[in-house]
Amino acid sequence: MDNRQEEKGFSYTYSAREQEEIKRIRERYAPREEDTMERLRRLDGGVTKKARGISIALGIVGTLILGFGMSLAMTQMSEWLGLQKNLALCVGSVIGGVGILLICLAFPLYRAVVKRERKKIAPEIIRLTDELMN
Repeated sequence: MDNRQEEKGFSYTYSAREQEEIKRIRERYAPREEDTMERLRRLDGGVTKKARGISIALGIVGTLILGFGMSLAMTQMSEWLGLQKNLALCVGSVIGGVGILLICLAFPLYRAVVKRERKKIAPEIIRLTDELMN
């Protein structure tokens, strides 16, 4: 670091390494322009990201419901809830079946959301690819 006293006042200059650090920090806060290829990648990736999130959430909920049904059917949970063992087995099986159904619906839901989102952004994707190919 170089400190210099000039006639008009105090002046301070930074080393090259500090200049690079300043530049990196500034880039984080400066408005960034997105080029066409970046926008195309972001739009394409956003389609599957949304669908993946929704299907994972449904799969997790289904798994938790399945686990609750299995616990109800196979453990002493029926006593805690005040149910007879046979009734708990039937109720637990039905609840577990609902959980399995939700798990099985996760992938078809993923495909449906991807299809819907692709249809929604198709005009923008076509416009961007035409712009890039010309």
